[in-house]
Amino acid sequence: MKLAYLECPTGIAGDMCLGAIADLGVPVDYLRENLNRLGIAQDYQLRVESVHRQGQRATKVHVDLTHHQHHGRHLPEIEQQIIDAQLPPQAEAWSLAVFRRLAEAEGAVHGIESDRVHFHEVGAIDAIVDIVGTCLGLDWLGIEKLYCSPFPTGGGNVRAAHGQLKVPVPAVLKLWEMRQCPVYSNGIEKELVTPTGAAIATTLAASFGSPPAMTLQQVGLGAGSQDLALPNILRLWIGETNPKIDSNPAVETVAVLETQIDDLSPQAIGYVFEALFEAGAVDVFTQAIAMKKSRLGTLLTVICQPEKMPDCEAIIFKETTTLGIRRYLQQRRILGREIQQVDTDYGVVKVKVAWAEKGKISNVQPEYEDCAKLARQHQVSWREIQRIAVHCWYAQKKVI
Repeated sequence: MKLAYLECPTGIAGDMCLGAIADLGVPVDYLRENLNRLGIAQDYQLRVESVHRQGQRATKVHVDLTHHQHHGRHLPEIEQQIIDAQLPPQAEAWSLAVFRRLAEAEGAVHGIESDRVHFHEVGAIDAIVDIVGTCLGLDWLGIEKLYCSPFPTGGGNVRAAHGQLKVPVPAVLKLWEMRQCPVYSNGIEKELVTPTGAAIATTLAASFGSPPAMTLQQVGLGAGSQDLALPNILRLWIGETNPKIDSNPAVETVAVLETQIDDLSPQAIGYVFEALFEAGAVDVFTQAIAMKKSRLGTLLTVICQPEKMPDCEAIIFKETTTLGIRRYLQQRRILGREIQQVDTDYGVVKVKVAWAEKGKISNVQPEYEDCAKLARQHQVSWREIQRIAVHCWYAQKKVI
């Protein structure tokens, strides 16, 4: 599988995506030819140049507008332009998805339906070129799956069609919220992530975090317009999956929720455990702690997928006395695993089998509930059922 990874140390904008695409060898004539099918050939010119940012070379793509006054566009009009252009199927699908995601975010910000969103900067020719051009380039490169790094928040203010806006601008914040994106501050008080760049990344990226396991083939460098304290370059990594790498433990991003509790019955905490697991928590655990004024308390920790974070937080607030929850994203390394069944003299037991490398077993663990059920049924100790299940699994699977 052909993979791509957007590394955004100084943010992401549409022209930076185009620059990285061009730097990877996507022919500018190919982009121009397909973009002109949108009926905008008279409205822009595409220029590519090699530039330096803090001493590092990168490719800068300029979208020079030949008409400086553009009427606003609504989503249906932009969608029809893309459909009528008869672009390559994947490029068309991606382009439509990016604009729809952006319209959804803008609509949420302004409190209107996405079809009624009146695009200003986003509907202008340069943004259409950035979005559709990036999708054309990714399709030309044969990208099958895209990943993205966390986003720097930036800071300060920026002038937009609606006046002065605080950075990150509302549309960018909404796009991050919609995908539960990891963000951080790199100390640069500028607009680093534009709505166009955020829409491309949050629509097309499968997940956000560290680079995926791949055999690296190329890196495209797309230059931003601003001079910053860090090299203002978007790096687009291109590679392929490697079976030997993929067989190793995988890395995924999880959300971690924590809160201290000192005035709640242990029975209530037991109920919280059940509710959190029903809501999709990956793990829940508590630790005894000493709080201020030497009060004894309980530290409740919940691990869940990022998209489950709002549901788990709602349960904690509803079912406990806490007034605040700490939340952060972490990466965890997980072994490949599957559930198998093994026949014993006492009955069938499900067994969780994990491996660190393909074909190399790392752990074999019978399921607790299955062992407990058979132990009660046959009046045998749980430890004995668990031991027999492991022995039978190795014997039946003929694993030495």
